[in-house]
Amino acid sequence: MSAEDLEKYETEMELTLYKEYRDIVSQFSYVVETERRFYLANSVDVAARNSDGEIYFEVRMSDAWVWDMYRPARFVKNVRVLTFKDVNVEELEKPDLRLPDKEFG
Repeated sequence: MSAEDLEKYETEMELTLYKEYRDIVSQFSYVVETERRFYLANSVDVAARNSDGEIYFEVRMSDAWVWDMYRPARFVKNVRVLTFKDVNVEELEKPDLRLPDKEFG
């Protein structure tokens, strides 16, 4: 496989992953970003921990989806992440009314 073929494959995989994300994002309540991964989840708990004077974060998520194009199953029931880096958690807006993408014909 040439470098060009590999780049084309990775580009196609990234586009497929983006389309999957776009289709499912409305089913989740939170976006969670760590230094290694990006998650969608319906339940998130972040706790600061201290071990020998070093502070780290324990992030627990349930009913989650993982942004990882190399992972065959991206839906995960429970996730536990330990990290010394920043963790970003954002609550997604849930519009009360969602209009259809296409006109009724």
